[in-house]
Order: sequence, then structure tokens, then C-alpha cells
Amino acid sequence: MNPEDEYSPMTTPGGPRSNMTSPAGDLEPYEDESALLGDLSQDLDEMEEEGEELFGDNMETDYRPMPGLDRYDTANLDDEDYDDLSPSGRLAAEIEMRQRDRDQGVYRRDDRELFYDKTDEDEGPREKRRRAEKAAEGIIEDEEMIESIENLDDTKGYSIKEWVSMIGPKTEIGNRFKNFIRTYVNAKGQYEYKDGIRKMCENNESSFVVEFPTLAREQHVLALFLPEAPTPMLEIFSKVAKEIVLSMYPSYERVTSEVHVRISELPLIEELSVLRKLHVNQLIRTVGVVSATTGILPQLSVVKYDCKKCGFILGPFVQTQDEEVQPGACPECHSMGPFMINMEQTIYRNYQRITLQEPPGTVPSGRVPRSKDCILLADLCDRCKPGDEVDVTGVYSINYTGSFNAEQGFPVFATVIIGNHLVVTDCKKIVQSLTDDDINTIIKMSKDHRIAERIIASIAPSIYGHDFIKRALTLALFGGEPKNPGRKHKVRGDINVLICGDPGTAKSQFLKCIEKISPRAIFTTGQGSSAVGLTAYVRRSPTDHEWMLEAGALVLADRGVCLIDEFDKMNDRDRTSIHEAMEQQSISISKAGIVTSLQARCSVIAAANPREGRYDGSVTFSENVNLSDPILSRFDILCVVKDEPDPVQDDLLAKFVISSHIRHHPSKANDASNFEFKDNLVIPQQILKKYIVYARENVHPKLRNMDQDKVANIYSQLRQESMETGSVPITARHIESIIRMSEAHARMHLREYVQDEDVNMAIRVMLESFVETQKYNVMKSMRQTFHRYLGFKKDHGELLLYILKQLMQDQRAFLSGTNAARSETIEIDEKDLMDKAKQLDIRDLKQFYKSKLFENNYFVYDPNRKVIVYTAPPLISDD
Repeated sequence: MNPEDEYSPMTTPGGPRSNMTSPAGDLEPYEDESALLGDLSQDLDEMEEEGEELFGDNMETDYRPMPGLDRYDTANLDDEDYDDLSPSGRLAAEIEMRQRDRDQGVYRRDDRELFYDKTDEDEGPREKRRRAEKAAEGIIEDEEMIESIENLDDTKGYSIKEWVSMIGPKTEIGNRFKNFIRTYVNAKGQYEYKDGIRKMCENNESSFVVEFPTLAREQHVLALFLPEAPTPMLEIFSKVAKEIVLSMYPSYERVTSEVHVRISELPLIEELSVLRKLHVNQLIRTVGVVSATTGILPQLSVVKYDCKKCGFILGPFVQTQDEEVQPGACPECHSMGPFMINMEQTIYRNYQRITLQEPPGTVPSGRVPRSKDCILLADLCDRCKPGDEVDVTGVYSINYTGSFNAEQGFPVFATVIIGNHLVVTDCKKIVQSLTDDDINTIIKMSKDHRIAERIIASIAPSIYGHDFIKRALTLALFGGEPKNPGRKHKVRGDINVLICGDPGTAKSQFLKCIEKISPRAIFTTGQGSSAVGLTAYVRRSPTDHEWMLEAGALVLADRGVCLIDEFDKMNDRDRTSIHEAMEQQSISISKAGIVTSLQARCSVIAAANPREGRYDGSVTFSENVNLSDPILSRFDILCVVKDEPDPVQDDLLAKFVISSHIRHHPSKANDASNFEFKDNLVIPQQILKKYIVYARENVHPKLRNMDQDKVANIYSQLRQESMETGSVPITARHIESIIRMSEAHARMHLREYVQDEDVNMAIRVMLESFVETQKYNVMKSMRQTFHRYLGFKKDHGELLLYILKQLMQDQRAFLSGTNAARSETIEIDEKDLMDKAKQLDIRDLKQFYKSKLFENNYFVYDPNRKVIVYTAPPLISDD
């Protein structure tokens, strides 16, 4: 019965408090007021215990005696006498009743647990020992038992970030990740991540890597949540990882206070230019080149403050990347400050900021490469340097910067990548990615006796001819072996090449082809580059206004190739700045108080136009190009390209270009070309790239039993000829060039030692480079002087074809001088060709007569008459 229904709260049936009636049926007044208050207090305690509010005016009348009701039912009373139970009997009865309740689905708790929570202090020695033993075995009991969530992916309408922050899903995620780390077994039957943690602790490190595909395969729900809510998920993973580490090594917290889980092999790689608001607060993976790095600074991780008024220590406060956490008031003296950071008890962590730039090969024409700042914390610091190409996995987040907001307008936020995993993707990384099939294919290719010709034919196969330039570029791609005896005198191993010639001879196209083939290449132009753009420059950081160093093209091309087009358009001061980079392969900086040296271990391949627009064969090379002798002597190979009119070669070139367009047209991609090319020799570009990387990283040719007298004689003769002709200066650097090209040729064949064949080929390339730079009248005499070296392993067909064309032109000039009618056919006596060939030690011409080169140039050999007949190609009519 509700007291409010029977009595009005404004009336008191018994009158004043002194006249209150007793709960007895005769309504006698209380003699003592304290007795009444004691009964009321007891009644209130009983109501409060039952959880029902019965407090009201005159509620004491609800508890008056009622004799008709205040009695027991005699039918339900047990009047029998029982003996007292022994402790063992009572225990057996308790066990039996608990089993009965459990079978009926009724669970009971200890009465003590109704009033207070059980803490670690209430545990007995036996229970504490049991928990310690389980922790030593790697079994950690949860202090708070939370019901397991089977459908963890059902977020019940919450966002993923809100869902994973709740205590239930948070605990379930931790349990699943803990089970994954402890129980995952790889294909070899090894506990991969438990072994990874053990190796991490052996090396005193603070992070280990978890592959995302493995996590997605074993725990797909965790892999689903991770990219959408990376920050709370990584916090849970790191907390669980620390628990596992401390269960295995209880004292490891003395080594590091944090254990980080690094996520690698995220399947989707985002480019820096496509990062938008969709990626904010997402886990992303991107690739870029490090263009600038700051120093390693200490950042507050867990901070404590001292109250200046009372000396009380406040904290700890865990700092985040978004905002600074500061105390509001002192809990001891309730003052609002001032507070000072407690330097002794504050925990710091390493902090470094790097700038990522889009790889030059991926930037579309006409667009500026995008860049993005990346924050590296803890053990990720100092893992990369300017010029390294890195693969970064991290959280794409926004941060508020006052200066940036004032410049761009409110409200605009700067974006930054908070790194979680970082890998430097150099050539060694590419080598590690090679499969066994790739390595077997590479080794099998190296045993082919035509491997050099196949590689040369695969360099820019869309360009007709220019075999000498292709050979020079091939040697530059493979490179020699760098030497640094005693770490005192460094000798470079990279080969520098300069291509100079007439416009329209595919010089820039050669550079673009090398950019696609080389594992690491930086392309720039002389007109659009300055001295600091090629080397390095110093600027102030927009965040802390400190001087910082940024890398230029030569530094970014470290351990690769730097391609410079329009080399002649650079001014002399800019060209002088790369002298050190081309020979010592380093760039020294002394600006704004920064004195340092950067690495620029790269090959320089440059293309230049002649001074007068076209190459003049009647003057020397130095007079044709606007380059100084110091810069020319740093190029190992000089390639001259001349655009000379030749009816036969022009016809073949035109057919080659037309057939190339036909082959690569989308509508006729499967049609066979009528033009016969060395398709069987061309190596696919991907395999060629792997071949080059494998050779550079695994093959290091050594010099043994080298013919030193031959090299010395060649150098002496070249010096003499250079002084007489004045074409290009020959210095001691060219001796090193011969050695480098010998090592590159040996590396091309995957040989461990340099052989005579490699030295002879290097001498041939050096002589061809020197002879091509001479005047036209000096060139012929030099070819006669060095014909023994120039003819080494050379396809004599090209040389014989050149001689045959000279004889044909002489015959044509003779016929035109005799006023004879223009004949469509010209006959050349075989004896004349034999005499010219014998001067070059060429005795057998049968293979030349059967070659496609002889036939494609419209020559036919008549063995009966011993003459060679040339038939001019038919003219194309306007019909």
C-alpha cells in the first residue's frame, strides 16, 4: 500500500509529534521519542536495502502490528530437531547446492562481493603465486572479465572509431590480436611473431613488424578496422604487444618503456598527388624520395609538472600529436599555476620531420612534383637520408599551424603523415624481391655468347642504328667497381657519357629510354636547372625557422643515373658546380653555418647540341661544343651523332619508323611487320631491369693478370695524338675509364674476373670515342693507325658496308663525270672491295654477301662475273 494514497501529506492523524501513536493496535502514544526514531531508522535501512523508496509522511503506520497477519503458517514449519553439521559436511552440502543451482541456471556470488570489490591486496599467497606462474608462462588473466563479442564487425550503428574505443570491443580486439600473435604459425611451422618478438628483445629494439596480408587472412575483422581507425587500433596493438613482451621478459621495461607494432605490406599504394580529405585519419601507404630531413629532437611523451606555489608534482599527462595537454589547477593548493615541467620525471621520445617528394619518374609533364611532410617517432628516426627513395606506411592526419593558416586563409589545415613503418627501397630491396625463377633466368641468359649484343639491342629498340651510343649507355648502366683503399682515396666506378650531335638524332629519346630502364634515374634539363638545383641548397624550415639542407638532382640520383638534357644551355658557373660531383662523387656545402658533404654516387649521362646548331666535321670536338676542358675530361665516353644524308640509310630509317608506328598502333597491334628486325635478340624491359640490378648488386669483377703494357701503350699513343690534333684532352682519368669499362663489360657477362676480352672491348670503345671527335681528314688516318683495336669483335658487315658505299659513290661520280646517262644500276668490281678489306685484316667476304645487311642495302653479288651490283630503290609515285 502506498502511504500517499491513504494519507494526505499535509495532515497528521495523530496531531503533533508529541502525540504520535504507537504502532500497536490500541494506538497508545510512545513514551520515548528515541524509540520511535530508532524504529524509523531501522525501517529506512530495510527499505534502502530492498531498493524501493518508501519514505513519506506517517509511514510508521504501515508497520503497525497486525496479529492476523503477523504469524507463520504451521503447515510450512519444520519442527524436527537436527544435529549440528560438521565443517566437512557443511562444505559437501554447499557444493551440492551450488551444483544444483548451476544445473538450474542460477548463479550465486559470495556475500562479500556484494559490498566491496576484490583487489590484489585481498588475494592470498597461493592465488598470487598462481597468477605469477601463469604470467611467466605467457598466460595473462584479465582482471576484468568482459563478455566475448562474436560479431565484432557489427558496430551497432556506431562509427568504427567510436566502436573500437568502447571497453567491450576494445577488449575483444586486444584478445584477438593477442591470440593471433601467440598462435600464428607460418608455412614452415614456425611461430613467426613470437620468434619476431624474441629477436626484437635480443637486439634491444622496441618494435616488430606485422604483415597486413597475414593479419587480413587470419583476423579479417582487425584488418577491416585498422585502415579506418588506425590510431586507436595501433594503441591497442602496442599495448597488447607490451603485455606479451613483459610476460616473456618481465624485466624488459628497463630497456624500453614502449613497444610498437609496425604494419607493412599494405596492399594499396597511394601517390602523394592523390591524397585528399578522403584519406584523412586513414592508414595509407605511399612512396616518395626524401628531399629534406631535420635533426632528431626530443619530444614530450609523458610529462609531469611542478606547482611553483606548493611544490606538488602533477601528472603524468600523456601528450598527443594533435594538442598539448596541460594541467588546469593544482589538486593540492587549488592554484591555477604557474607550472613548470619536471625535467627529471618527464619522459621524452625521438622526433624527426622529413619531406617526401614524388619520384621524378612518376610526375606528369608540366606539373610540379608534390611534397608532403612526414613525422618519424621513436626508433623510426634517422633511418633515411636525403636522396633515398622510401616506402612509408602511416596515418594521414591534419594539424593546425598558425602561420600556415594566416597565409592560406581561415580555416585551412596543413596535412602530415605520422609514420608507422618505413623501408628504404634501394637496389638491394629490388634484389630481395627477385624470385628463384628470375635468378635462374638471369643466370641462363648470362651464359649466352650473344648476351652483350642482346642487351645492346634492347637499349632503346625503337631507335634505329647508333650501335656505338647504345653500347656506351649499356656500359654506363652496369658501371665499374668503386674503390676506396684505406678509406683515404676514393675512386669512382660510375661511367659518365656525353652525347653531342645534330638536332633530331634522338639524343633526348636515348635519355628517356635510360630513365625507364635504370632502377633509379633523375631526369633534368640544363635550361631548367641551376647550380643549387643540381647539387643542394639551404633554406629555412617554415615550422621552426631553422636552417635545413635540401637535396638536388645529383644527390637524389645517388646510386643511380642523373640524366641532363640540353647540357650546353647551362651557364659556366652552374657547370662548374658539378665538377666535384662528377669525379669525387660528393657535394660539399658550406652555407649558413652548415658545413657538410653529401653523397652523389651516380653516373652522369648528358646530351648537348653543337655550338653552331649542327656538328661541323672540319673542326675539332672542342670547337664544336661550348664546354671547357675540365668538364670534358670528366666524361669517360664521348659520342658524336651526325645527321648526314645517305639515300640507303635514309630509306631504311624511313621504313623502320613507319613499321614501328604500324606495329604499335592499337588497331594493328597483332599484325606482323614487314620490316625484319632483331626481335629475337631484344630482351623484355622488365627482365633487362632485373638483370641490371642483379649484376650491380651481386657481381663485383676483380682485376687479375691484366695486360698493363697494352693499356700503357694505348694511353701513350692517345696522349700523343691528342697533343697534335687538339681535339679533346687525354688525361690520366682515361686510364681509369678503360678499367671501369672493362669491369662493366665483365659485369655484363656476370664474370667475377676481368678477362682480355673485356679489356679489348674497353680499348675499342675508348678509341672509337676518341676517333669520332677528330676532324674529318684526321679521322681516316687514325682509323688506319688503330684499326687493329677498332676491329675487335666488331661486326665487319658495318665496316664493309661503309667501304662498299664509298666505292659506289666513287663509281657514281665517275659516271656523272663522263656525261653518261644516270643509270639505275651501278657495278663495283669485287677486287676493289677485297683490296680495301685486306688493309683492315678482313679476308673472308662470303658471310657479308649472305647477310641481311648486304641485301637490305640493295646490293647483289654476282659470283660468275665477280662484281657487286647496286640497284637503286624505286621511287614512290604520286599515284
